[in-house]
Amino acid sequence: MSYKDERLSEEKVFKDPVHRYVHVNDQVIWDLIGAPEFQRLRRVKQLGTSYVTFHGAEHSRFNHSLGVYEIVRRILNNFEGQPNWNQDERLLCLCAALLHDLGHGPFSHSFEKVFKLDHEDFTRKIILGDTHINQILRRVGEAFPQKVADVINKTYEDKLVVSLISSQIDADRMDYLQRDAYYTGVSYGHFDMERILRVMRPLEDQVVIKESGMHAVEDYIMSRYQMYWQVYFHPVTRSAEVILSKILHRAKSLFEQGYAFKLKPTHFLSFFAEDVSLQEYLRLDEHVVLYYFQMWIDEDDEILSDLCERFSNRHLFKYIEFNPNLQMNQWMELYRLFTEAGINPDYYLVVDSSSDLPYDFYRPGEEEERLPIHLLMPKTNELRELSRHSDIVEAISGKKRTDHKLYFPQDFLEALPEDSDIKKRIFEILFH
Repeated sequence: MSYKDERLSEEKVFKDPVHRYVHVNDQVIWDLIGAPEFQRLRRVKQLGTSYVTFHGAEHSRFNHSLGVYEIVRRILNNFEGQPNWNQDERLLCLCAALLHDLGHGPFSHSFEKVFKLDHEDFTRKIILGDTHINQILRRVGEAFPQKVADVINKTYEDKLVVSLISSQIDADRMDYLQRDAYYTGVSYGHFDMERILRVMRPLEDQVVIKESGMHAVEDYIMSRYQMYWQVYFHPVTRSAEVILSKILHRAKSLFEQGYAFKLKPTHFLSFFAEDVSLQEYLRLDEHVVLYYFQMWIDEDDEILSDLCERFSNRHLFKYIEFNPNLQMNQWMELYRLFTEAGINPDYYLVVDSSSDLPYDFYRPGEEEERLPIHLLMPKTNELRELSRHSDIVEAISGKKRTDHKLYFPQDFLEALPEDSDIKKRIFEILFH
């Protein structure tokens, strides 16, 4: 029997709070889970800094990846024997589902912005490079690692396979909405996934939904909308992200200036140089980053020390609603006043914006084309785009919502002399 067809002598199961059990029967999948590059995902939180807002949000990319694999496994069980489904693609789908987040780094999105990285690039490098993951995938076939990378990169020739992992109703979203809702303790992210899986049907180039399952899909889309604004874009979480980002900027700036760190940032050197090798990338996880932040509290640089203390001990910035497009004059005056008050505005006066498009229909030629969710109509078997059939989805389709906040250290402002004209003017702008 070839490696790709090997089955475990006994099914392995992971107890999972969201899906109850994650089932593994394939030797390939079991070997991938045991690889060091996959085990590393235990040390990367799924929700970044959200744990400072929702204390239960300590779950990792590891258990999310297992969840996505499990959803795809269940979908494929339902697809077996159906027209338009090629059973030969089964193992490819399972591997892509399991490995889709392999390249995420610590506090992923903040790190990516500061150091100009892309976790999807590193996912490809791990799959195609000199790694345990690559060795396992190559045992399936020399071309197999490239196929897995192509599915995750959305360039694989079979678009039906891609749509299982990446679309507007894919296994990735279905897992993280439920998992993140569970661990944050909110009720918004719950929807009837079992119903959705039962009404999914494979077509030539995409997964479609039987019309009878439309209301379950409506619930899923509204769950996503609520989770983004109530959890993912929570202003307290964003305050922690702002401080995290400023710590990294400050450390990078100090390094470039030749500052003598008490604790040399050995693990960050290639990041500062923006020339990160795969092995250096894999060495950095959130445990390492938090160790540096804890140690940098004792640095002589007041800004780095203060920011690390704030992040480590949850002394976060306060915030107000603030639209820089409409309040540019106030922003410029605040920048000047902070400078005069001896509070560096580059680190302590930050506008942060968040935006989301909960559902979009197909708009050919746009930079990021979003394939719509299609309903399979009874009797005629024609396809209808979801928002043309659902009043609820039509109401939010194509509507991008953006939210702006201004973050600042209120404790620094309150410590200014009471008779200070600068203090009075800052408070007038911020709170009136």
